[in-house]
Amino acid sequence: MQEKVSYSIENPKIDPARKKLPDGSPDDNDRADIGPTKIAFQEWEDANITPPNLEEMRKYRLDRIRAELKTRAIPAILLTNPMNIRYAIDAPSLQIWTMRNMARALFIPVEGKVILFDYQNTEFLTEHLHLVDEVRTMIGFYFFAAGKLYAEKANEFSQEIKQLLQKVDEKNLNLAIDRMEICGINALKKCGINIKHGQLVMEMARLVKDKNEIQAMHCGMKSCQIAINTMRKEMKPEISENDMWSILHAENIRRGGEWIETRTMASGPRTNPWFHECGHRIIKEGDIVAFDTDLVGPYGYCIDISRTWICGERKPTPEQRKLYRIAYDHIQENMEMLKPGVSFYDLTYKGHQLPQEYRKLQYVVKYHGVGLCDEYPAILYPEEISEGAYFDDAVLLEGMALTVEAYVGEVGGREGVKLEEQVLITKNGFQIFGDCPYEKEMLV
Repeated sequence: MQEKVSYSIENPKIDPARKKLPDGSPDDNDRADIGPTKIAFQEWEDANITPPNLEEMRKYRLDRIRAELKTRAIPAILLTNPMNIRYAIDAPSLQIWTMRNMARALFIPVEGKVILFDYQNTEFLTEHLHLVDEVRTMIGFYFFAAGKLYAEKANEFSQEIKQLLQKVDEKNLNLAIDRMEICGINALKKCGINIKHGQLVMEMARLVKDKNEIQAMHCGMKSCQIAINTMRKEMKPEISENDMWSILHAENIRRGGEWIETRTMASGPRTNPWFHECGHRIIKEGDIVAFDTDLVGPYGYCIDISRTWICGERKPTPEQRKLYRIAYDHIQENMEMLKPGVSFYDLTYKGHQLPQEYRKLQYVVKYHGVGLCDEYPAILYPEEISEGAYFDDAVLLEGMALTVEAYVGEVGGREGVKLEEQVLITKNGFQIFGDCPYEKEMLV
């Protein structure tokens, strides 16, 4: 077990005299933590966008988790999902790799020490984080690391977790877990721990954003829009879908963004049905080009908007305009429903519904939450909803972030149109993140 150094006012983690960036992180060319680049900071300053205060944002998010645990009388939560670890302590190490290898875990009690079980020899990556009280080396019981000793390693890890849980509340062995391999679940149950639904805890915590999270989204949206504009400038007949999509990736990384969750860009006949991923196809004059960013930008926040363009100088066809207008109206009318207190059921059953001929291929959700990637809730179309799908008291709350979705394409049609807008629920209604333009030629 590896203990962290004890920090205090006399021995702070970060020297207060060090020069800082606009978000409060150290302006150190050699620092270990990732974050926005100076290009991004300058672009945000030029756009009058204020970056988040990272220390305030981190504290707010950890406090939200602890409040949810307290509400449910659960003494602690154990996180292994890298998105949840990111939310809790802002430690984004090995994010994609740990989505499939359970090499990190985070123990958060209602009160007491936050303990990170981290990948071997990576403790230096969290030395700047005030909210992490202790770092221990993770006992890897996932098969890649443990091989045939997976059950033995899982038992060893579970005993360590039980000891921590007993220090919080000796009589209450309830432990929330967001995800875990079967051998880990079996080992925890074997030592008397009662497993609770940790992802529910985390989704409820992540539901309402504070001012700093909102600013992080504004920053991410600005960076994403600049990347989209660059992609648009490079769009021309005979460019491939892959070449187009690579621009979005490159411009995101250039500004300190992190990754893109999907490859959903398609052109021409590959836009119908939706969900073709970008490939080698060469885009032709007059083709529809549609994409969904699904982009994890600076600070780890998802920027999830969709636009549809026409490649080249050719005017849109009447059919292309028809599809675009229906998708645009769907987005605009359904945004107008958004304000605090509106129920999830009303969002499903009211508002704009697509004409019957487009419902077979309509998008899988009508709205969905967004934060660190897609988040709760998923608001379904009437055709897709099951009885009891939502909590009885599920309503929109001020501070929630949502996307409003539309895909319009007919079964057997040549093309389809994808549009999506990302919005914030405000005190009296909603606010659109950014101002990514729609196609005037398609709305004539």
